Amino acid sequence: MKIWSTLVVLFVLALVGCGEGAKLLQEREDGGVVAYPFMGEQGPMLSSFRTEALALMKGKCDGPYIIVREGETKGRTRIVSPMAGAEEVVQERRWGIEFRCK
Repeated sequence: MKIWSTLVVLFVLALVGCGEGAKLLQEREDGGVVAYPFMGEQGPMLSSFRTEALALMKGKCDGPYIIVREGETKGRTRIVSPMAGAEEVVQERRWGIEFRCK
């Protein structure tokens, strides 16, 4: 039984890593807000999605931008069923960055 729980945990972690990437949540003429998921052990600064978020900001501004503020934002909870009858609740943490174009 211990092997099954280990496999389920590994599968859930793999699914969290395959979740949605960076998204532009709010868009204004002079900037906006992007958010991306991150795993707790890795932290938001080392997340591969941070690079994607920075590219979104650069694309929106057609070049340089200023980060106004950033921090953890509202995440989401998902239910994952890797096997029939085995449901896991996954808490997804998200990091938000408010930016302004230069």
